[in-house]
Amino acid sequence: MPILNKDMTLCISLSGRPSNIGTRFHNYLYDALELNYIYKAFSTGDLPAAIAGVRGLGIRGCAVSMPFKEAVIPLVDELDASAAAIESVNTIVNTDGHLKAYNTDYLAIQRLVERHAVAPCPVVVRGSGGMAKAVVAALRDAGFTDGTVLARNEAAGRALAEQYGWRVAAQAASCAESDAGQSSDVAVGAGLLVNVTPIGMAGGAESAEQSFSDAAIAAASVVWDVVAMPSETPLIRAARAAGTRVITGAEVIAIQAEEQFVLYTGVRPSPKLVAEASAFSLQE
Repeated sequence: MPILNKDMTLCISLSGRPSNIGTRFHNYLYDALELNYIYKAFSTGDLPAAIAGVRGLGIRGCAVSMPFKEAVIPLVDELDASAAAIESVNTIVNTDGHLKAYNTDYLAIQRLVERHAVAPCPVVVRGSGGMAKAVVAALRDAGFTDGTVLARNEAAGRALAEQYGWRVAAQAASCAESDAGQSSDVAVGAGLLVNVTPIGMAGGAESAEQSFSDAAIAAASVVWDVVAMPSETPLIRAARAAGTRVITGAEVIAIQAEEQFVLYTGVRPSPKLVAEASAFSLQE
């Protein structure tokens, strides 16, 4: 990487739970391609001030993660069609003080459906936030018409489900509760299970939990967890143990981060470099 200098272009991320994934991914590519850029992860308790800083300091790019993907919308100048369609942002590009917002999560979901040849089938998506919007929209556009949103926030879940012609279900208190038969497990029988919540995320209060029951996992054809840290979440480990095909959050984040990198720099890295950067980003 070039020695720190006054002309270096800064890109950042804003997340409720910052990690080293994006920092390592982007900086690896900056170094490999000899770009005069640097990337740093941040959290904030004052989102308007943080976005004002992006604008005022000339920060070129800003990745946006939970819980800011929807709250950031009124703070930018323009929404790309990818963000406007699902009312969720994961990328901001600053061009001379003009902030344009995008959503590269949608593209990542679409590509992985194709890459893993996941055919349309009954699907349950657990979650109703900004990333869930990208997941549901991409799956619906890929032909998944028989879907259920399983949401802790029933109002948000209902709004998301109704927008795409899916059903909504209240979230079970726990997977164990569903297994014990104390509440109906709507996920049992779904061909595709997708977790779009912080359940299983390293450092979180629910880091040791899995987001679907053992019965649902065993009955599914594919289990997908968008949580990227750790790459082997409790849900992914349970699915592997059950012999169910998996798609990991590491795969999602590599694709969406590559598209962010292109938006920030105008450079498309080779697939080999993207794979190397992704592997490096997930090192403990």
